[in-house]
Amino acid sequence: QVRLVESGGGLVQPGSSLRLSCTTSGFTFRLASMSWYRQAPDKARELVATITTAGTSVVHEDSVKGRFTISRDNAKNTLYLQMSSLKPEDTAVYYCYIRPPYDYWGQGTQVTVSS
Repeated sequence: QVRLVESGGGLVQPGSSLRLSCTTSGFTFRLASMSWYRQAPDKARELVATITTAGTSVVHEDSVKGRFTISRDNAKNTLYLQMSSLKPEDTAVYYCYIRPPYDYWGQGTQVTVSS
């Protein structure tokens, strides 16, 4: 069975850093392109960043460019999102996603940025 387990979220102050992890199992991680999405309260889920099987990364969300970095560790079957200079508008549930043809979602981890 495919499992995606996000962790690393929490309550942090503006300007702080946080690293989210997505630990995976049940599929061949190294052959999967992966993404991070996020969903703020009462807003649509948005694509944040993607990393390919070759390790090429793309940050899709303009508001986090220069602050967020997506990475992967194939030896650990783990996806990461390093977040810096966090802002209140980054507050959201962050989801790990295996891109098609796999198409699986994690349960999400809450990130709250507040003073």
